[in-house]
Amino acid sequence: MAPTPQLAWIGLGNMGRGMCKNLVEKGNLDKPLILYNRTKKRSDDLAASLGADKTKVVDTINDAVKSADIIFMCLGDDAAVNSAVDTILQEDVKGKVVVDASTVHPDTTNALEKRVTAKGAEFVGMPVFGAPAMADAGSLICVLAGAGSSVAKVKPFTKGVMGRADIDYSDQPAGNATLLKVIGNTFILNMNEVLSEGHVLAEKSGLGTQNLHSWIEAMFPGPYTAYSNRMLAGDYYKRDDPLFHVDLARKDARHAMAIAEKAGASVPALKVADAHLAQVKEHLGDKGDIPSIYGAVRKESGLKFENQD
Repeated sequence: MAPTPQLAWIGLGNMGRGMCKNLVEKGNLDKPLILYNRTKKRSDDLAASLGADKTKVVDTINDAVKSADIIFMCLGDDAAVNSAVDTILQEDVKGKVVVDASTVHPDTTNALEKRVTAKGAEFVGMPVFGAPAMADAGSLICVLAGAGSSVAKVKPFTKGVMGRADIDYSDQPAGNATLLKVIGNTFILNMNEVLSEGHVLAEKSGLGTQNLHSWIEAMFPGPYTAYSNRMLAGDYYKRDDPLFHVDLARKDARHAMAIAEKAGASVPALKVADAHLAQVKEHLGDKGDIPSIYGAVRKESGLKFENQD
């Protein structure tokens, strides 16, 4: 059997940790997975849970890149990704593959593809759809775009390892993957807006939130039901570590609205959801999450932000 490439991972947030777990457990790696995170304790903690023989913690991005064949990134925003790539390109990257799993503006992705390939490396845009629990379970949906030969080098680690399905945009600009991701995330934002409005209407009209939830479970099993459960359980304001931080949600909304404006498309529902997220940030600060939209809609409707005392 041919040896597997040396993998490195940069960025161990809520999504990155689960993705690394599945690379180690199901990726058939014959070399330790190289881990780098700005806060080193997070790398150390993950390495301890996965096994010291299966991971290698490094102190800098440069150290991660030097011996890696494929370098994955999963970072919070465009500035963080650009900064990481600035550092990656300080090294000799000829023949290496840089894979970005972050959610950024497609213009950022396309610019990165040009910068990386100009240095003799390959680049794949690979954002993913799914919550942290799905990352942990290896059931993400991976979107891959870039040169077909480059995508082929990454696919052994997507479906069946980090994800349950691939959306393959081989030989399309890498930014098409993040364009889909940004547009796709508007569905998540709007879904939470619709659920929030529905539950508030059910409560105030006398139907009751549990009666509405029973219908949601029967009609829309999956994400609708999961977010409905989080709203009714009060998770949307009780959680100290948000699964989809309000700042990241608003970043995605800004990207989508900018894309829409440039394309001449109307996105009124997204603007409503983003305005509610602004209220979430004001009320909950860093505890704000996407389903916290429910609290904002409740407050606008004369109810308490929190649905439980």
